[in-house]
Amino acid sequence: MIHKFSSQDRDFDSQLNALVAWESSSNEEINRSVEKIIDAVKQNGDASVLDYTNQFDSLKAHSISELIISHNRLKESFDNLESEQKNALSIAAERIKSYHLNQIQESWTYKEEDGSVLGQKITPLQRAGLYVPGGKAAYPSSVLMNSIPAKVAGVEELIMVVPTPNGVINELVLAAAYVAEVDLVITIGGAQAIAALAYGTESIPKVDKIVGPGNIYVATAKRQVFGQVGIDMIAGPSEILIICDGNTNPDWIAMDLFSQAEHDEDAQAILLCPDEDFIKEVEMSISKLLPTMEREQIIKTSLKNRGALILTQDIDDAVKISNRIAPEHLELSVEDPESILDDIKHAGAIFMGKYSSEALGDYCAGTNHVLPTSSTARFSSPLGVYDFTKRSSIVMASKEGAKKLGKTASVLAFGEGLQAHAKSALYRTDKE
Repeated sequence: MIHKFSSQDRDFDSQLNALVAWESSSNEEINRSVEKIIDAVKQNGDASVLDYTNQFDSLKAHSISELIISHNRLKESFDNLESEQKNALSIAAERIKSYHLNQIQESWTYKEEDGSVLGQKITPLQRAGLYVPGGKAAYPSSVLMNSIPAKVAGVEELIMVVPTPNGVINELVLAAAYVAEVDLVITIGGAQAIAALAYGTESIPKVDKIVGPGNIYVATAKRQVFGQVGIDMIAGPSEILIICDGNTNPDWIAMDLFSQAEHDEDAQAILLCPDEDFIKEVEMSISKLLPTMEREQIIKTSLKNRGALILTQDIDDAVKISNRIAPEHLELSVEDPESILDDIKHAGAIFMGKYSSEALGDYCAGTNHVLPTSSTARFSSPLGVYDFTKRSSIVMASKEGAKKLGKTASVLAFGEGLQAHAKSALYRTDKE
């Protein structure tokens, strides 16, 4: 059901490489299809967005205005929730906001002895777009995770697009949009929604950045419009890696592995542990608990294709392997997680101790669940407030500073053969 091997195996490297290998790429047919949709939206605006929306979502809309969800409708969705759901959404939103408030960066400057001023100006994006998958498989938690950092950053306008196939509207998603104070919600999806956000139409404003998950067509469209707008990332399958010392309930570990495996058949769940007997206990827990899961077949396929229980020499060995994998979610299910935290070099989110299940981060711990996958944690970070701001350098030279720096700049500019650069700097060293 799940791969089992040891870090001491002679072919360990090849086994591990095969296990974690993943290439997120669209085939040529999808690329061409998406390119055609984007070009049509660029040329025809609202008309093409409507045509594709009616075609793909089985709707009969005559104008974009019919697809806009009013603020009152969002409020109605929230008000009509059961009190338990309403409370959970509100608590999660408040915790996410509190966490991300700590990420706010301030502009700064400093003055040199000659009176010159250097610094950095932090400015929020003017307008951001949020893509939310629609229908029955929608995730209100993603609305909160993508919207709230943007609002905390000070984004002036946040536009959410969400498809409603066959007219199916997810009330929890609309309620989450209300809680997160989304400014405009439009029920469109697919590549046509990405194109509309990237280039703008008669009714849909052009945004500066697009965030949020979607299917292969959405991911391909985001890749194709990147450069015209910013994007958050091209996400691969969900991942969890657990380092355990053998002192956690094996049922907890099995269920934590399930928590990511249930996303889809390509999700990855890996346990690293130096205790061979405990690995056997986890394996027994997997067999015992799997038949009780609603997504049993998805979990089973995921574990069979990309899951693993790996015996390590010790915890240090497990940490080295984890850094090599650079997982999206990392659980340090050990007695003293703080003692190894400094050794963790690459991970999207780190869950410390046996009581910190990854699921808390998905919903309400406060940290963001939009995380780098497919080893991109080596150079990427979780979605945050900083993704919705930009930084401008500030240079204000004093008269004395211009003379001093002008000479240095001119030497470098002449060395590069750029005469106008050099003279532009030198002119300010002459008498006025």
